[in-house]
Amino acid sequence: MAVSLVAMRCRTADRFPGAPRGVETLAPLVGEALDVAPRYIGSGGGVRETRFDDDLRESRGCLLEAGGQVDDALAAGDAPLLLAADCAVSLTTLPAVIRNRPEARLLWLDAHGDYNTPGTTGSGYLGGMCLAGACGEWDAGLTDTVPPERVVLAGIRDLDPGERELLEGSPATVIGASTVETLVAVKNALDGAPVFMHLDLDVIDPEHFPAAVPAPGGLHPDKLYDLLDSVIEDCELVGVEVTAFEAPEPEQERIAACETAMHVLEPLLDHLADDRSK
Repeated sequence: MAVSLVAMRCRTADRFPGAPRGVETLAPLVGEALDVAPRYIGSGGGVRETRFDDDLRESRGCLLEAGGQVDDALAAGDAPLLLAADCAVSLTTLPAVIRNRPEARLLWLDAHGDYNTPGTTGSGYLGGMCLAGACGEWDAGLTDTVPPERVVLAGIRDLDPGERELLEGSPATVIGASTVETLVAVKNALDGAPVFMHLDLDVIDPEHFPAAVPAPGGLHPDKLYDLLDSVIEDCELVGVEVTAFEAPEPEQERIAACETAMHVLEPLLDHLADDRSK
């Protein structure tokens, strides 16, 4: 099985300057680990604070391209590994997964639920609404949606009141970062099904990793490593998207953050490299 490594340079809803830098920094490191050349999509679109309706209009091509890259990889029998600055890509990537692998579960690892709608969002940030849009809680006008019962959220610890209410009424499974048995709870929820992982790196505790919107009480990098390693022992890895690496500008801080990111990703990269060599 080949790995389709894609780095999204085009802007979706990027508000924070470190995240596009994170894609540029991480892509060659991941490519070297996999011995795969990254495919870069688009050029830097800049960062700015815009509302979701403007981003849906202005970034429509980039969002659809992200889903198309996942669609093409899975249709070819390859494993997609998508790097993106912002979680908004999941509006199209998650439906692409379910179109190709309807039996898969979607593991959403994030400090935030990203489950706001136009009626609950206070910030108007598309990146904070994308999972709700992918699950059909509101119509983003992009593509089909995914059954929320296929979604397992873990590491979640920062929810707005409206999205909390929506999640409590949803068939999606929500597992917090403070749960003592997070790893066991995730494995039980996935139940050995094939899994596509959405990994927002702010799921890591901000004491150990930079975040644009830090939420205390996150996972220690070693705990996240163990979780990922354990999941792929039980589940077929369908693919991965990695978002929100808020790479610091100072070089030494950026190097340290890269070391943490690559440590966390090691189980997934080793697994994908092993599959590629078979």
